Amino acid sequence: MKKVFTIEKEDFENAGIVSSQIKKTLKLLGLETVILRRVSIACYEAEINMIIHSNGGKITFELDEDEGRVILSFDDRGPGIENLEQAMQPGWSTASSQARKLGFGAGMGLVNMKRVADEFDIHSSKEGTHLRMVFQ
Repeated sequence: MKKVFTIEKEDFENAGIVSSQIKKTLKLLGLETVILRRVSIACYEAEINMIIHSNGGKITFELDEDEGRVILSFDDRGPGIENLEQAMQPGWSTASSQARKLGFGAGMGLVNMKRVADEFDIHSSKEGTHLRMVFQ
């Protein structure tokens, strides 16, 4: 199973919809609660980061039933993460004042994603950021 979703820049009204749809799909398929929770946390955090920090992009959700894996890929259209090492530090954030007023931008998104994923791979440049997470 594979689904691709489009994310728009600063679309705060729809923030969390994709992660909710993915959670609902996995729940209907009977995925274990522990994995469901981890996937939901990571997907929500990445979706919010794309809305806040990027110029939009795509989320790809794949379920590999043969291998028992959920794969989430996030590809955005820039501007990229200037200092990835710093961005991986708890509490570090470059969120706008608008995002902060809405309760986002605590600087824990990437930290939480890495903590809950079995595999976490991120690459960033001025053209955009690619993030891939795998859950067993």
